[in-house]
This record gives sequence, C-alpha cells and structure tokens, in this order.
Amino acid sequence: MIINKNDRKSIRSVFGKTLARLGQENPNIVVLDADLSCSTQTAIFAKEFPERFFNCGIAEQDMIATAAGLASVGKIPFAASFAMFATGRTYDQIRNSVCYPEFNVKIIGTHGGVTVGEDGASHQALEDISLMRGIPNMAVIVPADCRECEQVIKFAAENYGPMYIRIPRTNVCDIFNDDYEFDFCKAKVIEDGTDVTVISNGETLAEVIEAGENLKKLGYSVQIIHVPVVKPLDGATIIENVKKTRFVMVVENHSITGGLGSAICELLAEYYPLPVHRIGVNDEFGQSGKWSELFDYYGLSSNKLEKTIKRYVDKYRLVRK
Repeated sequence: MIINKNDRKSIRSVFGKTLARLGQENPNIVVLDADLSCSTQTAIFAKEFPERFFNCGIAEQDMIATAAGLASVGKIPFAASFAMFATGRTYDQIRNSVCYPEFNVKIIGTHGGVTVGEDGASHQALEDISLMRGIPNMAVIVPADCRECEQVIKFAAENYGPMYIRIPRTNVCDIFNDDYEFDFCKAKVIEDGTDVTVISNGETLAEVIEAGENLKKLGYSVQIIHVPVVKPLDGATIIENVKKTRFVMVVENHSITGGLGSAICELLAEYYPLPVHRIGVNDEFGQSGKWSELFDYYGLSSNKLEKTIKRYVDKYRLVRK
C-alpha cells in the first residue's frame, strides 16, 4: 500500500463536521466540552446547535457527570476534551457514573500521545488507553485516518454503550479508500507477509505502512494489521494471522504499558504464545518538541521503524535457524 504522507488533513475537523451532520439527523445528540471547543472542533456543532451544546468550563469531572445525567434521560452525549483531561482528570466519574450504570456516553479524547508536541508532558496522554480499557463496559477505539474517524463517530452515535474514541492533534494522511467500512468487530489486515506481523493503529499506522514498503524493497515481507478497536479486541483475526509469521511487533503512540501492545501480549500469552516486541513510550513522560521530532525520538517514525523492524527480523531469523 502506497500512501501520500505529504497530503494531510485535520482529523479533528472531520470529527467536528461529522458531529454537526449527525446532529441534523438525530435531535438526541448533544455535545459537551471543557472550554476547548476550538481545539477539539466541537465549536462546529456549537455554532449549528447552540441549544444542544454545553461548555462546562475547565471542569472535566462536571462535564462527564453532566453527560451521564443527559444519557440517563435518553440523550446521546459526546463529551470532548484533550485526552489527558478527558480520561485522567475524570477517571472516577467515568468509572462510577458512566461505565458502572452503563450509560450511553461517548468520550472523545483529542490531542492523544506525543503528537501533542510542544505542549509537553503535562498535556501528552500516554496512559489514556490503558485507563479506559481497564474499565468494564468501556469500548476503546483509535481511528487511523479521517475516513475511518467519520465512520467511527457515526458508529458511536448509532450504537449504545460507553465508548472512548482517541484522535490526535496532528493532521493525518489518507490510508483507506472510499469503499473502506469500519467494522467494530474486526481488525483489518493491511498487508500480508511472512517475516513479521506488525500491529498498529492511529497515526502510527501510516508510519508502519511506509516502513513496510521500504522494507519490501530490501526483500523483507512485513504483515501489517490495523487494530482500531483496542477493546473489545478481535483476537480471532490476530491469532489467525500471526500464525503465518510467529513473530509480532506492536507500534503505538502510547506508553508500552497498558495500551495496544499490552492487549496483544495478554491475548497471545493466553491463547497462542509468541515473541512480541513493543514499540512506544517506555514508561516515561513525554517531552516538548515538534511532533515529528518526538516521533523520531521515541522510535515511531517510519525511518526508525524500518531500522528497528529490520534489526529484530534479522535477529529472529537467526534464532529460528
């Protein structure tokens, strides 16, 4: 698969426009924000439906509690803030007021991962997926491009239950064609291969795809699996495909503790034990800098991934001999 990384679009803008369009179709959709509507792009919905938009101020706990109350009377609330604050500052309210009663609240965490860039460690959510996947009844979704994000938001509006949807601050390149359809129950095999299975989602997927294409020119065969739904995890597709390579690498814009890599390790340890190498942030806080520089620093850029995948495949080939 060839992608154009120079042609990037705002995934946050797509989120905001999709909410506004869905709001025209369903009067029960309401939107809440924590004084960040220009950044999260919920301002698009607010302009069109001011009576169904609630700016809760810098009080994210109140935002989630209010969303739970609105859900209890049949509304479909989308509560948005930076991922750091939407999940960390509000954990108690999400656990006890949303997931325990299983209310139909959709939590959108924008600005996830190190791609928040210059805002630094205080704003870079590297634990949000770990926090959310640990709560019963919560679904966790990480779309990789604008087309998938649009479909994920539509799915959330049409299907009942608590959901956490994570989108980045950065613009993203197109990965999927017009005929792509998001499937909540299925992971997607992007490329088939025999040397290694690389699993990813979100904005790191484009980096993995580019690294895979470069490695193909060097004679390496890289299988790539996109896992937009971290919970509930499509274990069947993953296990079926890793049998071809018997070696797995996971790439994510998140701490390697508790995120997608941990979910894959848990799955394989129980049902199909294999070597797994995780690439992400290694149990540390992020730093301030341009997002592209941080991707490179943490080994998430296509150049760094190409070298790392090659090194581990070469090492594993020797072990298998």
